Amino acid sequence: MHKLPVMAVAAALLAGCSFIPGYERPEAPVAQAYPQGDAYTAQPAGAAGRSANGSAATDIGWREFFVDPRLQQLVDIALKNNRNLRVSLLNVEAARAQYQITRAELFPAIGAVGARTRTRTADDMQSAFGNPYTVYNVGLQASWEIDFWGRIRSLKDQALAQYFATAHARQAAEITLVAQVADQYLTLLAADDFMRVTQETLKTAQASYHLVQVKFDAGIGTELDLRQAQSVVETAEASLQAQRRARAQAENALALLIGAPLPADLPQSLPLDGQNLLADIPEGLPSDLLMRRPDIMQAEQMLLAANANIGAARAAFFPKISLTGAYGSQSLAFHDLFKGGSLAWSFAPQISLPIFEGGANVANLELANIKKRIEIANYEKAIQSAFREVADGLAARGTYDQQIKALERNTVANQRALTISELRYQNGVDSYLPVLTAQTNLYAALQALINARLARLTNLVDLYRALGGGWIEHTGETPRAADDMPDTDKGG
Repeated sequence: MHKLPVMAVAAALLAGCSFIPGYERPEAPVAQAYPQGDAYTAQPAGAAGRSANGSAATDIGWREFFVDPRLQQLVDIALKNNRNLRVSLLNVEAARAQYQITRAELFPAIGAVGARTRTRTADDMQSAFGNPYTVYNVGLQASWEIDFWGRIRSLKDQALAQYFATAHARQAAEITLVAQVADQYLTLLAADDFMRVTQETLKTAQASYHLVQVKFDAGIGTELDLRQAQSVVETAEASLQAQRRARAQAENALALLIGAPLPADLPQSLPLDGQNLLADIPEGLPSDLLMRRPDIMQAEQMLLAANANIGAARAAFFPKISLTGAYGSQSLAFHDLFKGGSLAWSFAPQISLPIFEGGANVANLELANIKKRIEIANYEKAIQSAFREVADGLAARGTYDQQIKALERNTVANQRALTISELRYQNGVDSYLPVLTAQTNLYAALQALINARLARLTNLVDLYRALGGGWIEHTGETPRAADDMPDTDKGG
């Protein structure tokens, strides 16, 4: 009458159970849509015949997003040589090995053993073997913890989730590296433009200074005009030296990112205002980020790992059942070890039940639950940060084009003002002060224009990254798995 329930319980125990809590993905703590308003209304369309054609950032290869062949080659070099990326690859391999170590605990451990034991017993406990005596053993030993309560399986699931989290961290590192190389390359191009503008300003200032010097020497100019003209020359010279330093440092930073000196045979670069990046990548919905952003997927895997750890902490309250055994030969003489009658075996099932452990198991379970709540907060923060990055990028993308057009008009106006003020000074209508003001204003306008162009391009690069772009090289490729290991020299 009671055999069926007993058999059912036995079958359930053999099948094992799990104390891992049911997992439910937390709600995304962001709005259902990106912000709306004046800053977002003027999103650009594809320019100069290049368009994303409605493709998501994750489906656009970085070679199609960037058109500069020099930049493309630098990104390719960085993906092979960057040391931070290399460390992230090794971290994935380490996490995979750790998972395999944890998973191996589910299976019996079997090993060969050979031993020679020399023993002396107390005189009143002497055996027939003499005292002291030697025992030789050879054979197999096995041990196995039967995972009735799922403790080991919970730890295995935790290690697997941590492995996936590490793989997504590596994916995020690669996407970030692509964007960092592009941003630093654009910064280098901007440094070249700043130097060019400063050199032209210095050349113009030196010509003006020479003219004022001639007037001063002829007695028809003032020393004030001369010193003001000299001030422009010295300021431009000082700016040129600062920009030479900034350019050298920008090149050093780029070399660090690509993990090697800049090759001498790089293709010709495009100018800063000729980069023509894809500007019309659709943003999609905030919920899309859950599947596009590897850092969000990493945070969720860490949450899953914390969830699995609760199962292991719960299982610690239940008995541990282990089996140990040995099978082989045993003899008092080595030469008799493999003769008939030397067969020996042992079988020792063991069960241990925690009775008093000073509250360690209770505290461990409480700690596991706290860590899960921490990972929930980290997951929600990752979503909020991603939402903010995309929203900021869309706001910038919607305003930079009009800002640059205004700055271009401002530059033309300041160039015309300088021409007029120089003519008025040369004809004796005005002092040199209007020329000085016009030169300063034009120089500031040109710098503002370069800064805006750089900011627009780096924003497009960062928006591409924020939307998950940069993982595939060519549009149309099947994306690699996050834990896909490249065929590189791991020891390099």
